[in-house]
Amino acid sequence: MLRPKAAARPFTRPASQAPARARSVAFDVKPIATGALLALGLAVLATGALAEQEVIKAHGVSTFGELKYDADFPHFDYVNPEAPKGGEYSSWAFGTFDSLSPYIIKGNAAAGSSLFFDTLLTGNLEEPDAMYGLVAHTLEYPENREWVIFHMRPEAKFSDGSQLTAHDVVFSYDVLLEKGQPRYKSLFKDIIGAEAIDDYTVKFTFKPDGALRELLMTAGGLPIFSKAYYETVDFAESTLEPPLGSGPYLLDKVDPGRSVSYKRRDDYWAKDLPVNVGTLNFDVLKYEYFGDYLSAFEAFKAGAYTYREEFTSKTWATAYDFPALNDGYMIKETLPDGRPTGTQGFWFNMRRDKFQDPRVREALGMAFNFEWSNESLFYGLYGRTDSFWENSPTLQASGMPPAEELAILEPLREYFPEEVFTEEAFTPAVSKSTDLADRRALRRAGKLLDEAGWEVGDDGLRYKDGQQLTLEILNDVPGYDRIINPYVENLKRLGVAAVHNRVDAAEAKEREKNYDYDMVTQRFVMSQTPGDELEQLFGSATVDTVGGYNMAGLNNEGIDKLIDVIANAKSREELDVAVRALDRVLRAMHIWVPQWYKGAHNIAYLDVYSRPYTDTPPPLSIGQTSIWWWDEDKAQRLRDAGEL
Repeated sequence: MLRPKAAARPFTRPASQAPARARSVAFDVKPIATGALLALGLAVLATGALAEQEVIKAHGVSTFGELKYDADFPHFDYVNPEAPKGGEYSSWAFGTFDSLSPYIIKGNAAAGSSLFFDTLLTGNLEEPDAMYGLVAHTLEYPENREWVIFHMRPEAKFSDGSQLTAHDVVFSYDVLLEKGQPRYKSLFKDIIGAEAIDDYTVKFTFKPDGALRELLMTAGGLPIFSKAYYETVDFAESTLEPPLGSGPYLLDKVDPGRSVSYKRRDDYWAKDLPVNVGTLNFDVLKYEYFGDYLSAFEAFKAGAYTYREEFTSKTWATAYDFPALNDGYMIKETLPDGRPTGTQGFWFNMRRDKFQDPRVREALGMAFNFEWSNESLFYGLYGRTDSFWENSPTLQASGMPPAEELAILEPLREYFPEEVFTEEAFTPAVSKSTDLADRRALRRAGKLLDEAGWEVGDDGLRYKDGQQLTLEILNDVPGYDRIINPYVENLKRLGVAAVHNRVDAAEAKEREKNYDYDMVTQRFVMSQTPGDELEQLFGSATVDTVGGYNMAGLNNEGIDKLIDVIANAKSREELDVAVRALDRVLRAMHIWVPQWYKGAHNIAYLDVYSRPYTDTPPPLSIGQTSIWWWDEDKAQRLRDAGEL
């Protein structure tokens, strides 16, 4: 069906092209230069660890195991190194925008506005655990990862020709901590500081008891800003003036709230680096904004943009029948998704007293009849989500907790529901698909509300201590009306004074930012190698962070400790077990009403593109904006037919 908001919040660290939740250890055996030895000496003095810790010097880094690519790799295997440059990629975004500053709390940033900035390291579309040098050509760190030194490329320059230096990296860390989105305080909590050893060498030092496995990648994924530029520009102020960056694209055109486009830099300093070969192929990237899914689809049919991922099952099943598609000028296909499909659901705001009792949350979840929705609204295209890592067999909890999970969970037993230990991992009950109001499910839900003290009054509504049980579902996607309204009907049958409140995108963003809601739909793209970033979504330290990601308002010491176990796992096996334990606990706590998933992408596009794969994209992304290219022969065919 729908995935909320085409620009739904990705839950990954920033990278220049690909998901930067990545890592691995590989060694660069080239001799260490004199300057590097000096930097290494400084690091050793700072840590006092030369005798105890081997210092690793590498062209990339990973959480576990070795990197796929060695230091001399020419390009990633999944790209076409001969891909031509040119043409335009255009797609759509939901809502509106009023800013080109994606890292601050003010304003709504335009899609693609992070393209202005490079990072020290970058990820790829194959390895969920790996990052390779971009602005940094090498890095070095001790085995315990208590610090890292990045050796930067002197050829790295901002788009105005000014030099990119270690001082800019230090400034970027400092300004994000001081003026960036509040989530950066959480993300950087285990970083002691950053210092420029010289113009092209920067060192980050970490807290010895921090999530050391993650912090090299946190520092490596830091967007780099120009210190000189922001001496006259306030970083914290929203603006439509294009910021100075060192990335591959500049602003082309902006129509505030309606469209934004970016033009590829012919003078981009890093265009020939191995991590960029075969990528960044389009001359122009353009995003058209729409207030709802239907108008965006109609605009696509009319040729307003060329690429669309379809999130509406009804549209996919019934509306892709128009001349350009039938005549072969557009392509429609489904591509597999190799990642967790996304944590999507109706999230309770547990900051509110009425949602404190888990029986209430479970009961309200029972009123959502997914089976009826799937058959009546979704054309049977979806499966029911039950896990926060749906579509990931290694991270998704199942059955009774095995011994390895219990070893983690038992010391934290006081913080979690007893069901975690005595029942199988929670899976939503299956309702009847033939009737929206499944009486059996509603009776069970009503009994839970009775047990929680919410009794039915003379007016048929539920009360406790004189307070009425109300529920407002906040929504800014018109296409969600047909899903939420039946859910509200069932909630009313339970005696809940439920309302569906559809607002515009700007109001929704502001209310979500300040946690002014009972229930809201949200989707997060979850990492295949989760770590300390989970604190932003589930950690008690972020429960009051304005503009944060802790939608449910989770504030549980046991969850915090589980996140620490995940962040400090020493092997992939340990990590997987700990994530399954967390998944099991979160599901038992009923912090959301899980929605649906499809382990694939439904896409359609004008037949002017080519790509380096046939049916199966790289596992971590479709990758169309980074590895597809404009095919001039195909484009000419459409011009000759009057379709372009």
